[in-house]
Amino acid sequence: MKNNTSEYRTFKSISLKGIFIILLLSLFVMQASAQKSLVTSALSKYGLDQSFLDAANLRAPVDHAFDLKESTTVAGKTKVILAKFEPSATEHERWKVVSVDGKSPSLYETNTFRNARAKPPVDKPDETTYKIDSETTDQMVISYKMDAASIPKEASFLKDCRVILSIDLKNKQLTQLQLLNEKPVKIGPLTANKFEIVTKYFYDKLTKRYFPLNDNVHMDAAFLGKTVTTQIETVYSNYTKGR
Repeated sequence: MKNNTSEYRTFKSISLKGIFIILLLSLFVMQASAQKSLVTSALSKYGLDQSFLDAANLRAPVDHAFDLKESTTVAGKTKVILAKFEPSATEHERWKVVSVDGKSPSLYETNTFRNARAKPPVDKPDETTYKIDSETTDQMVISYKMDAASIPKEASFLKDCRVILSIDLKNKQLTQLQLLNEKPVKIGPLTANKFEIVTKYFYDKLTKRYFPLNDNVHMDAAFLGKTVTTQIETVYSNYTKGR
């Protein structure tokens, strides 16, 4: 009888723990749903296409050919890379580096550029963190943090950043995405007091999708006791539907 009682208590304890975990998971899902529903309801009020809430719809397209110009300025020195993306090429050769500072690229420069562009995107939203930052007659600003579990170790600083979306309520389109650190972040050996990426978009009515126009990265980081400013401007142009 004692054994039966003991087993019953153990079973009851396990069952209660299981129920508690299920309740916690349910509350988490409800919270995520509630947070996102506040944003989607606000967007619906203005008849806005909500496709930009899916980060995958804001990436550079992989089904279009386009040109790219990347200008990197560190401590006053600038390096300019011209490249082309061709979706019909084999995966490794989709990116062609045309020139580096006006000269033909070395194999090392080409591979370095390709490898950097081959890394999977880190942009999955944490739906529990959605919020409306501001709303006027002309503009709505919403923001969220990225899903921490989807961020790789080498990009862990992104956990301390917030994504901010600016929507023009007159033309009912997203105008820009801003990623901004909320506190100093560790990026490799550097500690950045400011880390910001601003991406401007245009909406193509024919394909009903967003295309990036340009990215601007600004980072102020401490290195050997000095603040080093890094700026990277990437301009996208000549989008052409791939064959």
